[in-house]
Amino acid sequence: MAFQARQRDPLLDSSMQAAIERRGKELIGIALIGLGLTIAAMLGSYVPEDPSWLSATDEPVQNLLGRFGASIASPLFVIVGFGSWGLAALCMAWGLRFMFHTGEERAISRLIFAPIGIACASVYASTIVPSSGWTHSFGLGGLFGDTVLGALVSVLPITASFGVKLLAIPVGLATLAIALFVLGCTGTEMRRFVRFVVVGVIMGYDALMTLFGRGARNTAVAARTMAENRARRRSETVHHDPDDAVFDDDDHDDPQMAEPRAGLLASMSSIVRRAPEPDLQPELFDTELEDPHALIEAPSEDRIKARIADVIKARMRQAPARKISDPAALPGALRPEPPVRRYRGPAPLLVKSPTAVRSAPMAQIEDPEDQYHAPISRRAEPHPQARVQTGRTVPPSPAAPVAMPAPDMDMDGYDARDADPEGYTPVAYDDFDSDYDASYGSAEGYGEGMVADSAAPQPVPGQATLPPSPAGQMSQSAPLTAPRVERGAVDAPRSVVQHPPRKTVAPSRRAQAEAQPDLQFEEPAEAYEVPPLALLTNPGSIERHHLSDEALEENARMLENVLDDYGVKGEIVSVRPGPVVTMYELEPAPGLKASRVIGLADDIARSMSALSARVSTVPGRSVIGIELPNSNREKVVLREILSSREFDDVNTRLPLALGKDIGGDPIVANLAKMPHLLIAGTTGSGKSVAINTMILSLLYRLSPEECRLIMIDPKMLELSVYDGIPHLLSPVVTDPKKAVVALKWVVGEMEERYRKMSKMGVRNIEGYNGRVRDAQAKGEMFSRTVQTGFDDETGEPVFETEQFAPELLPFIVVVVDEMADLMMVAGKEIEACIQRLAQMARASGIHLIMATQRPSVDVITGTIKANFPTRISFQVTSKIDSRTILGEMGAEQLLGMGDMLYMAGGSRITRVHGPFVSDEEVEEIVNHLKAYGPPDYIGGVVEGPSDDKSSDIDAVLGLNTGGNTDGEDALYDQAVAIVIKDRKCSTSYIQRKLAIGYNKAARLVEQMEDQGVVSASNHVGKREVLVPEQG
Repeated sequence: MAFQARQRDPLLDSSMQAAIERRGKELIGIALIGLGLTIAAMLGSYVPEDPSWLSATDEPVQNLLGRFGASIASPLFVIVGFGSWGLAALCMAWGLRFMFHTGEERAISRLIFAPIGIACASVYASTIVPSSGWTHSFGLGGLFGDTVLGALVSVLPITASFGVKLLAIPVGLATLAIALFVLGCTGTEMRRFVRFVVVGVIMGYDALMTLFGRGARNTAVAARTMAENRARRRSETVHHDPDDAVFDDDDHDDPQMAEPRAGLLASMSSIVRRAPEPDLQPELFDTELEDPHALIEAPSEDRIKARIADVIKARMRQAPARKISDPAALPGALRPEPPVRRYRGPAPLLVKSPTAVRSAPMAQIEDPEDQYHAPISRRAEPHPQARVQTGRTVPPSPAAPVAMPAPDMDMDGYDARDADPEGYTPVAYDDFDSDYDASYGSAEGYGEGMVADSAAPQPVPGQATLPPSPAGQMSQSAPLTAPRVERGAVDAPRSVVQHPPRKTVAPSRRAQAEAQPDLQFEEPAEAYEVPPLALLTNPGSIERHHLSDEALEENARMLENVLDDYGVKGEIVSVRPGPVVTMYELEPAPGLKASRVIGLADDIARSMSALSARVSTVPGRSVIGIELPNSNREKVVLREILSSREFDDVNTRLPLALGKDIGGDPIVANLAKMPHLLIAGTTGSGKSVAINTMILSLLYRLSPEECRLIMIDPKMLELSVYDGIPHLLSPVVTDPKKAVVALKWVVGEMEERYRKMSKMGVRNIEGYNGRVRDAQAKGEMFSRTVQTGFDDETGEPVFETEQFAPELLPFIVVVVDEMADLMMVAGKEIEACIQRLAQMARASGIHLIMATQRPSVDVITGTIKANFPTRISFQVTSKIDSRTILGEMGAEQLLGMGDMLYMAGGSRITRVHGPFVSDEEVEEIVNHLKAYGPPDYIGGVVEGPSDDKSSDIDAVLGLNTGGNTDGEDALYDQAVAIVIKDRKCSTSYIQRKLAIGYNKAARLVEQMEDQGVVSASNHVGKREVLVPEQG
């Protein structure tokens, strides 16, 4: 029997389920908002120096979330940069949506595109130029943004800077669109937001206009009130009696000035000094001019002319003048005040008076008080001596009459012809500020201004001016008519192009002698003669290229724009053009790190379309040097440097012609001061040509008696051309094994020279050769005491004194063309020899010049590098090689073909352009030297010293390849005793018994085998003891 089961009621009804679902979504929203705030706090307090997975420092953590926050924020910023802020924005936006139940159903379908939005935000952040506080090597978009942006820019057929700006627009729009989509925005929400913004703008505009309308109404009321007050004052002024315009003579002791009215001239009291001493007529200094309409309504048309005429007549009735004997004796209150700068106000107005008034000359003034009661045209010119005492002069002015500024008045509808149509004088303007600066700018201007002022003619008769108001009176007194002094030339804007002083290379005495040889009346003695300079290329045949100042200025501005694109703020303050490169000196903005600009070398070269760009600091200055190659490179020849006085300096014992610096000046180094030189550079960078120029520099200066050479050329190509010249101590060494023998001979020669100098009591080769020259000049002989044996009876040593002729010790220069090939054959021995020579050979007159095309750490070891403070780097392949040879970057940016960086003494680095010498020139010079006969070779250089001497040299070098030292002899005796006693021998057994290393124990066992103490090892490695057991 079937029946229907009863369905149970749900545990929660639908309304409760809906409420729980809503509360759950709100909790999710709160959690998302909290997560967004946490991410924002981590990113906002991010500091690159905080310890994280990518950096380990001991600095305290500055992140608000501690080490946890720093560990998360650091990789976010490194990967996506400021795009990581999109995570915080997403969490906050969707948290609000879940809390307010607005579009939360779209969360999953929209958030799956969040990575695309963050990626777009990262790329857009990379298009923004970072601020000076951004210390990372990547942009604001992190490594991801820089990588994507670089790929997009490389596709575009335009320059990088313009491409970045062009991509910023579409990338920004794409980022905005994807961000709105990921944040869940719909069309309805966007329209609602736009409507809200528009309504808000309209309401704000309405409120602003309402506020401005109230202010305008208040301003109109105030303006109407002021206009009524001004009209009332004008009516009072028009009907004023002209006879009251002049004070009585009894009022001179207590002058009462008119109250200055509010106007333009009333504000001049702060910049114009007032003279308190004179008595003034208030009517002459009225601040307001009659309204033109009031003049028309006056009863008489000539009222203003009659008024001015009455005033001038009243002033002419003053007491007769007394002559001033000494203007300096005037009371301080009566001395003329020195003129000051006039206020730039309305144009001055000149009107012609019907009464012709001629000013009296200054020499006729007798009463100092009458000077201030004379007519205006009379008291215009103070005494010239008074001007000298005050140290100020009236600035030169135009030939036209100078007038005082007119008061603040309404000029609308007014024409000066209304006052006097026939005698109208046009308005005169005085460019006072410019003339003032021209007169007082220098001592010369001061003197000229004073002379011009003292010789100024008097005003034109019949002219009068409206005097100033009391607010600015006496400092601007009287119309002055003086010839205008020519204004100084306006300084042109300073050009940043600074051409180095093109000093013609001063020829040496030798170059002058070759240019104009002396007459030879005798046969020259057979002696060594240096090669003539005519064998080298004439520098006059070299084409010179010079960039115009306009082109250099344009390049400087372009470089500033390029730097600004990369966020580098600064100014190009100087441009120094040179024969090969041009250096632009950048003065960076405060707080900008030099390392940041140096790291942009490749980007600067790409943006400037240059082969390379080298950026470095300028020692001793606050600027950063940016070196860009010239479009046309100027060739540097060796003859130009050998002809200079620097090369002919007697204090330079071993001169090396390195080339020219950036400014084109010759660079000659002294090998005796270096004292050794290390050269590095890739194939084709000019390294071998530079070695040739250095060798030729020595051959052009020193004879075979003064300098001898040892050349080691494992490549058998570069230095073999010099084989047979008289300066060589041995043929050019090409076998690496013989190179080791030659270096050991040099070490032995160094030890021998030190023994000689110690017996002579001198410290270096110069002192020894000085003693030799003194002995040769006096005809003396050197003596030395040697042991010849022992006495048979007493057993005491027998010594004999031997005399020998003193001989000069020549300098010895060892040239090694390729160091890497020698290190591959006998690295330990080569390094030991070079280390010994580099440490001690300087005082003995032995110097090394070593070159390598592989400047790696296995070739240029730390020991070699430490003993070669002077180094030259040609173009290398990487920054690592540049750091290996120089200790800093920059050599990878060189141009090749002789372009080098010269580091003298381990300090300052100088860019030098090496000279070029062709193979034909080298062959001609070698043939010239071979004409003096075969060289005097020393056989021991390549054959090696005797066994005893070789053992001593090995002992000095620490090689010990043959024979034992006293300590090893004792160990050997102990090892033999142990083997004979215990009747067994193995390397490990000897090592344990003597507590020595494995290598030394193995050598002792091999030595016992050679001397027949033990047999060779059998098939199981055991040895038999061949010495019978001791009883």
